[in-house]
Amino acid sequence: MIRIALAALALTLALPATAQETRQPSHCIAVADAAPGIRYLHKASWQAPIEEYAVRIRYIGHASFLIRTEGGLNAVTDFTGFIGMTEMIPDVVTMNHAHSSHWTPNPDPAIPHVLRGWGAEFGAGIDHYVDLGEMLVRNVSTDIRSGYGEREESGNSIFVFETAGLCIAHLGHLHHEPNDEQYAALGRADVLMVPVDGGYTMSREAMIRVVERLKSSIVIPMHWFSGYALEDFLDGVSERWAIERTGTSSIDVSLATLPSRRTVMVLEPERLSDD
Repeated sequence: MIRIALAALALTLALPATAQETRQPSHCIAVADAAPGIRYLHKASWQAPIEEYAVRIRYIGHASFLIRTEGGLNAVTDFTGFIGMTEMIPDVVTMNHAHSSHWTPNPDPAIPHVLRGWGAEFGAGIDHYVDLGEMLVRNVSTDIRSGYGEREESGNSIFVFETAGLCIAHLGHLHHEPNDEQYAALGRADVLMVPVDGGYTMSREAMIRVVERLKSSIVIPMHWFSGYALEDFLDGVSERWAIERTGTSSIDVSLATLPSRRTVMVLEPERLSDD
């Protein structure tokens, strides 16, 4: 037994340990305590170095976000084909096809992982589980409201990004509260991107229930078509949750900097630029 243990230890020490190959374990299914004091960047480039055990979230626009890891992995949500004046090719993009502002029929073939939130057959849904080492991307299928106002069964996906010990979830074009099975598959979402249009997707009351069920520490509004829709959402939750107007498009988040009180972090949309 001693020889077996020593051999296993030698094998472990021989394995390379790079940011791309290792991922800090997350606790998506557990409810953990959090320490106060989130830190965010006011004018940092999206390419600036990221602190150890942290992840950068950049609001590109509408429902598109860049999720960038310490090791340089890039994921873009609700990818429309254009994210700005940048030569960066994302490692993974996710899409939902409610409207053209959530997907593209012609993604760049250089993108290694293009994850569509719908299946090949109507109502079939789809399952994604992409392990990139430093980041795990998975999804939970839900219904969607199509461009014609009709319900499309299993046409939307809530995508979950597990990285730096965090569970980051993007609700996509969700227009109904998940059922118990879907909630169980999602687990916890430390950071949650939520549509706050109040009509095209979900009512504010339903969205509040989703946020609280997922135990989210940080709520990032998206899918707002005007300042009025955003302010209406903020007014509706201000007595329940803290509001943080960052004045920037990016925040860096880690387990150690999650706020102790649920906080809405308002990000300003800004496309990427290599300048």
